[in-house]
Amino acid sequence: MPSNSSNRKFPRVIIIGAGFGGIEVAKKLKNKEVEVLLLDRNNFHTFQPLMYQVATGTLSADSISFPVRKMFKGQDNFHFRLADVKSVDNEAKIVRTDVGDFDYDYLIVATGATTNFFGNQQITKYALPMKNIQEALNIRSYVLQNLEEAVRIENPADRKANLNFVIVGGGPTGVELSGAIAEIKNNVLEKDYPELKKSEMSVYLVEGLPKVLANLSEKSSKDSERYLKDLGVEVLLNVQVTGYDGNSITFADGRSIETKTVIWGAGVAGQYPDGFKKEIIQRGNRIQTDDQCRVIDMPGVYAIGDVSAFITDDLPRGLPGVAPVAQQQGAYVAKHILQTISNQPTEKFNYFDKGSMATIGRNKAVVDMGKIHFNGFFGWMTWMFVHLMSIYGFRNKLITFVNWSIKFFTKNSGVRLIFHKYDEPVPEKNQAETVH
Repeated sequence: MPSNSSNRKFPRVIIIGAGFGGIEVAKKLKNKEVEVLLLDRNNFHTFQPLMYQVATGTLSADSISFPVRKMFKGQDNFHFRLADVKSVDNEAKIVRTDVGDFDYDYLIVATGATTNFFGNQQITKYALPMKNIQEALNIRSYVLQNLEEAVRIENPADRKANLNFVIVGGGPTGVELSGAIAEIKNNVLEKDYPELKKSEMSVYLVEGLPKVLANLSEKSSKDSERYLKDLGVEVLLNVQVTGYDGNSITFADGRSIETKTVIWGAGVAGQYPDGFKKEIIQRGNRIQTDDQCRVIDMPGVYAIGDVSAFITDDLPRGLPGVAPVAQQQGAYVAKHILQTISNQPTEKFNYFDKGSMATIGRNKAVVDMGKIHFNGFFGWMTWMFVHLMSIYGFRNKLITFVNWSIKFFTKNSGVRLIFHKYDEPVPEKNQAETVH
């Protein structure tokens, strides 16, 4: 049963989700006259922008994860519960979880997003998503398993499916992931697997739009495509995926690629507990809010980050699904709640875009900061500094910096270990004609 709110000295603020937005709300409420309760199914925060490096073996999983309780160990008004949230009852002001019910005065939904397969059940079954640590580890294991299996196949022609790696989605995740896998081909393959030739391994990046990194500047988009091609990535633009049966990925133009590895980064969909009306769920399975991040027709409830559809006249498509949006919304909502409690006037949320960046390989990146665009090694150094400073915990910063430094000088560092074998679904019989 929920605790009696009349027994509490201060209003209770419940935050669902320990992502960038949820963590920021809790931090900004430190030493304020509220009780903060953070709920998450994991007891750690994940630095998602570097998850692709876990998937490709550059970093270990604990290098980009940080314990929630340790993060707030000096915050007396903070409490954490490891819980899987099932539903929200806003009339009763109760959050229902697998470890009990919790009542609230204010609720922040910061549950993030999961992979969007756009209703294609075949792709859902066979493609590899990458939205959490376990999925990143699955990719790492499966890539290495395919290389190990390729070694056991004597006929090079029969290795093709094991050595073709297809990444779908030309956003930052797809670009960074395909560049990292291409570096495995160029710098690691023949050293770790002398039975294989790097000419046998192929990396494909598939994008349905006419360019990669469509949300960045035209210059950054072209530069990143050039860097990918320099690494040996085959970039397929204006290409729509129609299916993947575990053996072959097919496209709308009739082409197909024989492959056992398809990594899906082509879309995201918001994830949230039960209790929200269908009328306020917008494109991408996101919860619609007003211009103050408040969920429509749900007093005292806010939605921030990837799960939020912050749609206004100025932003008909909402805000981008990036960490700075969630962080800025988190800080804003914390302030908004305190202003509401003290009956102070509130203002609408305004997002300040500090810029965008993406790295492509070992020492190249593209950076957009307003009207300023730069790339190459300086862009990579900027990308590295910003991400390093954003990771929680001194230990994690140090380990990440050391790993990056070793990789820069040796080109051959990494965590290429298969701790848990990934058991992929049994593929369907392949009847598509392969043209790549």
